[in-house]
Amino acid sequence: MVKPTERRVGYGVAIGYGITDLFGGGAFAIIGTWLLFFYTSYCGLSVLEAGSIFAIARVIDAVLSPIMGYITDNFGNTWLGRKFGRRRFFLMLSCPLMFLYALLWLTDMGYWYYLGTYLSIELLSAMVLVPWETLAAEMTHRYEERSRLSGMRMICSQLGGFLAVSVPGLIMQFTGKDNPFTYTLTGLIFSCVFCIAVFITWRCTWEAKDIEQESDFKAEVQRSSGMLNHLKYLVQDLFSSFRIRAFRLHIIIYIFSFTAMDVFGAVFTYYVVYCLSQDAVAVSGWLSIAAFASVPGTYGFILLLNRWHFTPSAALRLSYGCIFSVLLFLFFVYYGRIQVPGLVFSAVFVLLGAARAGLYYIPWNIYSFIPDIDEIVTQQRREGIFAGVMVLTRKSTVAVAILIIGMVLEQAGFVKGSGTQPEGALQAIIGLMIFATGALLAVSFYTTYPFKLTRETHQLLLNEIARRKQGGDCRDCDEPTRVVIRQLTGYEYDEVWGGEATRRIVGTVTLSGAK
Repeated sequence: MVKPTERRVGYGVAIGYGITDLFGGGAFAIIGTWLLFFYTSYCGLSVLEAGSIFAIARVIDAVLSPIMGYITDNFGNTWLGRKFGRRRFFLMLSCPLMFLYALLWLTDMGYWYYLGTYLSIELLSAMVLVPWETLAAEMTHRYEERSRLSGMRMICSQLGGFLAVSVPGLIMQFTGKDNPFTYTLTGLIFSCVFCIAVFITWRCTWEAKDIEQESDFKAEVQRSSGMLNHLKYLVQDLFSSFRIRAFRLHIIIYIFSFTAMDVFGAVFTYYVVYCLSQDAVAVSGWLSIAAFASVPGTYGFILLLNRWHFTPSAALRLSYGCIFSVLLFLFFVYYGRIQVPGLVFSAVFVLLGAARAGLYYIPWNIYSFIPDIDEIVTQQRREGIFAGVMVLTRKSTVAVAILIIGMVLEQAGFVKGSGTQPEGALQAIIGLMIFATGALLAVSFYTTYPFKLTRETHQLLLNEIARRKQGGDCRDCDEPTRVVIRQLTGYEYDEVWGGEATRRIVGTVTLSGAK
């Protein structure tokens, strides 16, 4: 074992950690952009049938992701967890299973086949993403290093998104615009990429158990054993995560902004094909430009936060403002029947890609600091529970969004497999892509104002946690720190760290070894 100060997170380690988001970002970018179109165009499914697949998968995942978070938090007590790691064991196990992704993209297999294969991908993604997303908080406590880990993972995610929209377009040059084998070959290629990416992460990362603790402090929750008790504690932990004020605000920002992009991505193909009378190659080209711009865009937002000291809230508002302007542009292009030069369209999608990079990067950067806020309340490290809730909400909202899109389009008279659509369907496409996306973003925009997590408030929080672990008296906490803890946790200082809030959330806590 080595001391925390001796094990640093350089850019090589950060890239090795982040590369798994080629799967997290790329797999669901392909699904969000192409799968509904693939199901309705080549698999004989109606829009409503295709949407129901996503909805059913979300119900299953609503149970699975929190369970996975609870398992990884407690897996270190097993023989396998002690030998292979409570988080990294699941990465090692998932590598060969990545080839299940290729099975999504076969044609003429029937509704139950598509439901089963999609469910298998949801199960696989929970097994990978929930334990993986805890590692940034476990590998280091340093603000800059966590930001580096979050930044590299989002760059990899954006790269995965770029590949997701560009690779099918590239393959179309050889297979033809209307050949379903394009999507089958895409699924096989990405299965290989995802397998390699997860293996690299498994090799490059470590867990908190691999380094010495900074003090002898230990807090243990008194809990009973047994299956029913574990189920009770799982539900308790799941709901208790929302008692942390910063996490509640963060989830609102995260859900509404990411769902806005899910709606935009799912409907954009229909907008281009039916509203602008372009083909799928145009979809791939414009989204490729946006995805390519998101890579330097992510780096730009890293600089905003770390070098120019923007607060996360201010950086998010900048991102949302740019996306609002893109939505207005696309609205006027359709209704004004404006012939826009290709160079102007490219510039707009560069702006979209850069702005979208901030929308994706900042919430996941914030997430890595949430367990620290939780620790001052609960005296526990519950990264797995928060990761489970994050994955659950992310995948639940994308499926619900696609289901609603399918229902709206079906009600508006959308005709599957048709080269043209009735006016009602076109109006529904515009309403979903412009107004629904804009409304969701507006909720996130408003929620950034009461969100107070910054570099400075996080450092005050860490200092107070370290002081209390070393046996510091609660009466010695200064007023600025008390204010910060109240803003972040939603509780008064006397209620946290073994106080009333701790007992309400996790029950009785036993302390040992505190100096």
